Amino acid sequence: MQIRDLPYSDPGDPDVRSGPRFLFWLGRNQLGGQLKSLSWGLLHQLGIAGLPVTVGLAVQAVIDRSGGRLALAGGLIVALGVLIAVGDTMLHRTAVTNWITAAARVQQLLARKTAELGSALTRRVAAGEVVAVSTGDVEKIGWFVEALSRFAAAATALVVICVGLAIYLPSLGLMVALAMPVLALAVLPLLPRATRRADEQREKAGKATELASDTVAGLRVLRGIGGEELFLGRYRRASQEVRRAAVRSARMWALISAVQVLLPGILLISLVWYGATLARDGRIDVGQLVTVYSAATLMLFPLRHFEEIAMAYSFSRPSAQRAVRVLSLHRSAQEATVEGVTPTGDLYDPVTGLMAPRGRFTAVVCGDPDEAGRLAERLGGHAATGEEDDKAAAATPSVLLGGVALDEIPLDAARAAVLVQDKDPVLLSGTLQELLDVPSSGLVTADAALEAAQCSDVLSALAQASVDNDGDPMRTRITERGRSLSGGQRQRLALARSLVTDPEALVLDEPTSAVDSHTEARVAAGIAKLRQGRTTVAFASSPLLLDAADRVVLVHEGTVVAVGNHRDLLRNEPRYRAVVTRETDDEAAAADTANGVGDVPAPKSDDVPAMKSIEEIEERA
Repeated sequence: MQIRDLPYSDPGDPDVRSGPRFLFWLGRNQLGGQLKSLSWGLLHQLGIAGLPVTVGLAVQAVIDRSGGRLALAGGLIVALGVLIAVGDTMLHRTAVTNWITAAARVQQLLARKTAELGSALTRRVAAGEVVAVSTGDVEKIGWFVEALSRFAAAATALVVICVGLAIYLPSLGLMVALAMPVLALAVLPLLPRATRRADEQREKAGKATELASDTVAGLRVLRGIGGEELFLGRYRRASQEVRRAAVRSARMWALISAVQVLLPGILLISLVWYGATLARDGRIDVGQLVTVYSAATLMLFPLRHFEEIAMAYSFSRPSAQRAVRVLSLHRSAQEATVEGVTPTGDLYDPVTGLMAPRGRFTAVVCGDPDEAGRLAERLGGHAATGEEDDKAAAATPSVLLGGVALDEIPLDAARAAVLVQDKDPVLLSGTLQELLDVPSSGLVTADAALEAAQCSDVLSALAQASVDNDGDPMRTRITERGRSLSGGQRQRLALARSLVTDPEALVLDEPTSAVDSHTEARVAAGIAKLRQGRTTVAFASSPLLLDAADRVVLVHEGTVVAVGNHRDLLRNEPRYRAVVTRETDDEAAAADTANGVGDVPAPKSDDVPAMKSIEEIEERA
């Protein structure tokens, strides 16, 4: 795989049983690149290893006053220099290719998993952790994959050099061969502690990243309540914890580096002392001593790769573990079994008993907002599960659309049939025209969707901010996540985007929570009008939106307990009334005592403004 061939047509099915298994899977899938890097690394390392032999030959030729042997040694040195240069260049090229392609593979896997899970991803994994995995962790995983082939080349070169020295000059070669395993393995007792400290540093850095991400996302609210200094203090403390953890980790790696400098130094001193003694006694030639000493000195270079691979693994293992945590999440325990089907009909959830008839506007009221969010995700087939949830997921019936289980159809078909708009939708940067340029049926125009979502004030604001002379709001650029717009404006633009898509079934989670009551009434009427004849489900507790729905369903403690229209439920169902009117227990008890339980008359419109019809509110507005 070359960089020019990226992205992968298929990044593969990763082994997510553990972090080390995931790293092994990455290395195995880049076996060709690893072998290329290993080959060039061996050429480079063995070229370096050949220099001491040629230098020893040159020194001995000078001593023996042999011009021919000196010229031969010089030619060999030049040839080895060329091989070293070529090997080093190609080693760097192939190693960096392995790094980039491995990182790209992980990024593609994460992007595919994000697209598969959608908003369910951040329900299971913190947003800051997702950011840390897709940026810093991907780089560290690529570093380990890149360092692996260079380490293999260095280890192979060390074995070849040690065997060669033992054969060339046993008296000194055996000394070097026996010392090399000690030098390579001396730092192993220190690695567990260094790894633990590196893990601690990564964990604290992840928490600090998560805190920073959450703070930036909620900066507008923090400024409104004056909480900037509070969160700034929290981030400063988290940052200092990361600094202290990094210093503790650096101390261990400094100790490992010191050991790898001290022990080779002792070896070289011992080698020179013993070799000089042998040369003085005439038992070896001076050229042989120079050869062995030069080889031992140059062997310190491949020894550095042992330290590097230890550092790369200690940093990449927790990174791989975090990546595995994200990649192990999945949409469902079931595989798609129905192909080529675009289901239509009633939307039904067997778990709660919720039925949304085809072509009607159904509003759902839940006393627990978290329960409403989970139910909305399940209606779209977006619920994510992990390995530990497989049995529970398999035992949970799938949502049905026209009698077809969403879990049994391909993910793309399920999402085309049922679109879920989260209560906190995200607007991507770009022009308004690009924002509304989404896959759709083509039956709903952008103008109609914007009108139904009551976006006239948004269009006016974008027209004023337009850089074009004609002030076309459709070509005005929207900043990242729509930060230049208010919360209500962002929510209505997201609603318009969902309406343009025109899916078979549209699920809206609190679509009007950020707008005022007058605008909310018009938005509710616009949704009902534009979606006429299409299945629409809206999770809400606002009387204005509930009054516009064809039918209202009350879900209590995970089960449908009442179905009807807004006014009848308000009159006859105390639990519904408690959620919609925010009625306290004391108020409910007083009403039941005065009127009789189950026979509570509907409040007058003057007492409960939410009971007013949409037409009355629009007339007053």
